[in-house]
Amino acid sequence: MIPEKITSIDKLINITSKDMGRVNDLIIQRTLSDTEIIPKISQYLISSGGKRLRPMLTISASQICECKNDHHISLAASVEFMHTATLLHDDVVDDSSMRRGKISARMLWGNEASVLVGDYLLGEAFKMMVDAKSLESLEVLSSAASIIAEGEVMQLVYSNNINISEEQYFKIINNKTAKLFSAASEVGAIISDSSTDFRNSLRDYGQFLGIAFQLSDDALDYSSTNDALGKDIGDDFYEGKITFPIIAAYRKSSAIEKKVWEELHNKVDKDHDDFNTVLELLGSKNAINITLDEAKKYGQKAIDALQVFPKSDIRDALIEGAHFSYSRKS
Repeated sequence: MIPEKITSIDKLINITSKDMGRVNDLIIQRTLSDTEIIPKISQYLISSGGKRLRPMLTISASQICECKNDHHISLAASVEFMHTATLLHDDVVDDSSMRRGKISARMLWGNEASVLVGDYLLGEAFKMMVDAKSLESLEVLSSAASIIAEGEVMQLVYSNNINISEEQYFKIINNKTAKLFSAASEVGAIISDSSTDFRNSLRDYGQFLGIAFQLSDDALDYSSTNDALGKDIGDDFYEGKITFPIIAAYRKSSAIEKKVWEELHNKVDKDHDDFNTVLELLGSKNAINITLDEAKKYGQKAIDALQVFPKSDIRDALIEGAHFSYSRKS
């Protein structure tokens, strides 16, 4: 059973802190450029308080597999660069005004600069993958980059489509979110020359963790606050994203309620009253709790994937990460 009220990743942060310090130093080094706007935008977003969970997965995976080299550092930094690039691109696509509790980069420097700096970071990410001298790691992360982009396009295609199925929804979040979690974990095992069993277990752990994390994020967008979430709540609704709480509520709705849902998502300019109506509909169907229950299921799957490893402090820290994925408040 999953214990309740585990809402931090302090153990994971502490146990990876030494290597993460090296990762952060490398990140700063690789954002330096004679083109002034590149380090300005890169470091603005990178230093804005993100959890660094994805590179921590690479570090912790290398630790649980007893890595004997330093290549996990460059791979962890490349993972963070990939993630940062997707944030810059996503904010442009979504017209987001906030990111991690701060004004988004696109609002300060414009869409063009945000997209181009995102492209620069992706280029640097691939250079660091090459530095790690692991063709397998390069294959896993380059494949992830392609799949993430495909997931974002799929989400765009299904924008405002209230009839999206659970299967289609899970394919989107597997691609756009869980794939990088999975790849980040897997390359930690690859660079450690670990066994196939360990590699597959960490790959599965990352995938299930990423799904739980995204389900939790979907719930928070309708149940948190701007300050806690670090972005505007309701963004998913205003941007036309059909996420799990809406799918769960729509599935339980009457014919009349389904018509209300359809009218809301067909509106071009959604307003605050529309969002309040959505909150009422979600509440009447217990959709937030249903979403969090689903997140817990995937959190447990992530924990189960770790059972191949002997008990250790790093395994306990990864288990804590799985608890955090569904119980977090931001």
